[in-house]
Amino acid sequence: MELKGIHHVSALTGDARKNYDFYTNVLGMRLIKKTVNQDDISVYHLFYGDEVGHPGTELTFFEIPMSAPNYDGNNSISNIALRVADDGVLEYWTQRLDHFGIKHERIKKIAGHKTLAFRDPEGQRLSLVSDEYNLGVEGGMPWDKSVVPVNQGILGLGPIKLTVPNSKPTSDILENLLGFRKVNNDQAEKQGITIYETGKGGHGAQVHLEERTDLSSERLGKGGVHHVAFRAADELELKQWITKLQDARIPNSGFVDRFYFRSLYFREPNGILFEIATDGPGFATDEHIEHLGESLALPPFLETKREQIEQKLKPLHTKRS
Repeated sequence: MELKGIHHVSALTGDARKNYDFYTNVLGMRLIKKTVNQDDISVYHLFYGDEVGHPGTELTFFEIPMSAPNYDGNNSISNIALRVADDGVLEYWTQRLDHFGIKHERIKKIAGHKTLAFRDPEGQRLSLVSDEYNLGVEGGMPWDKSVVPVNQGILGLGPIKLTVPNSKPTSDILENLLGFRKVNNDQAEKQGITIYETGKGGHGAQVHLEERTDLSSERLGKGGVHHVAFRAADELELKQWITKLQDARIPNSGFVDRFYFRSLYFREPNGILFEIATDGPGFATDEHIEHLGESLALPPFLETKREQIEQKLKPLHTKRS
């Protein structure tokens, strides 16, 4: 068994409408699935990605209205990287973020790759990372109907940064349980980052592990990250991972059917929630590819509650052209 890379990242928003506006109309990602949180059907669960939501391109948000802002700190997923084609594209994004009044840092090299760090309107920590010298897991294909030109568009998820007070227990899980490989990178080490990768490697399959002893624990709220998911090929492999976790006596959710993929969940020793998710069946299971995200999609086990669910949800709408 070998995990193929990053599957998706799920974060929190306090306002689904504003979240939709930013990620589609500023970042130009496609809303590939508009559904509800299966554990709280009164609120949205929004999925953004490339043209069809390939695994490794999915950034998702649970709406938690009235939630407090995230208190950044330790024991957390502290940055979500988004891949772009090359160094020159970062100049385009600098101008685009300026146009929309989004504060950002200057372009700088992190672990040898040019990176542009910024936050969304709720404080979500994001960065755009150049794939110019990247090798490994292929990126996705930006949607050709996006407000952002295809050659400037977001290709998928890049390295996911974990910040912990003691890196050894987390590195043990990554290497000895999940099979990640440590990557030698002098610049990353000087920046306090240890890189681990799986599968074909590269940005789409990397975790950046940072040890910080000067931070208090993060308090999760809007603008924070709920969990990161890694890619398993299919249900058979997922069940093998469940067995492996049970043999290691690591508490876990067991098999969970999310309809668009199958999953298991567990927490690593520093309390960060990991998921392993299958590549399929995919987001075209219940909608035509041309119309992904246009209507409220519900898995079959929630379809009988559609009227009740729709009455509680506010329509999403775009605020910019």
